[in-house]
Amino acid sequence: MLNFLLDSGADAAAGATAGAGGWSSIIFLVIIFAVMYFLMIRPQKKQEQEAQKMRDGLAVGDEITTIGGIIGEIVSIKDETVTIETSKAGTKIRFLKSAIRSVDVSAEDKKKAVEGDNK
Repeated sequence: MLNFLLDSGADAAAGATAGAGGWSSIIFLVIIFAVMYFLMIRPQKKQEQEAQKMRDGLAVGDEITTIGGIIGEIVSIKDETVTIETSKAGTKIRFLKSAIRSVDVSAEDKKKAVEGDNK
C-alpha cells in the first residue's frame, strides 16, 4: 500500500512539470511572434504608408522616377494614372501611380529655385 501512495505522488509531480512545460512553449511562441511583428511586419507597413502618402501628394510639374527607372516630369494626373513627359521632344508615357518609386524634384522646389534665380 505504501508503494501505491509513492507512485501516485510521483505521477502528480510529473504532471505538474509537464503543465509548466506547456505554458513555457506557448509563451515562447508569443515572444517569437512579437519579435517577428516588430522586426518585419511593422516596418513594411510603415514603408507602404509612406509610399502611399508620396503617391497621394503628386502634383503636375514634379520630376519622378518610376520603378523601371524612367525619369520624367508629370504633365497630367488622373485617378490611378499619371502621364509623364520624358524628353525635350515631348515623349509622353502613361503610368499607374503604383509604378512611381520616388519624387526627385517637386514642383514647389522648382518654383522656389526659379524665383531665387530671378532675384
